[in-house]
Amino acid sequence: MEKFLDEMAEILEVENVQPQDNFTEFEAWDSLAQLSVIALADSNYGVTISALELKELKDIASIKQLIDSKK
Repeated sequence: MEKFLDEMAEILEVENVQPQDNFTEFEAWDSLAQLSVIALADSNYGVTISALELKELKDIASIKQLIDSKK
C-alpha cells in the first residue's frame, strides 16, 4: 500500500496522501490525473480500470481495492 500511496501522491502533486483521502478534493485532480491513475493501474498492476469505475469511488483506498480486485 505504501508504494501505491507514493504513486498517488505523485499523480496528485502533493507530498503524501492517506488511504482515507478523497482524491477528488485535491487541486490536481482533473482529467489528466484520472488518465494517469488508469495508466498506473495498467502499467504497474496489469489491470484495466475505466473512468466510469473511478467516478464511482470515494477515496484513495477504494482505488487500490478496485485494482486489487482485478488482479
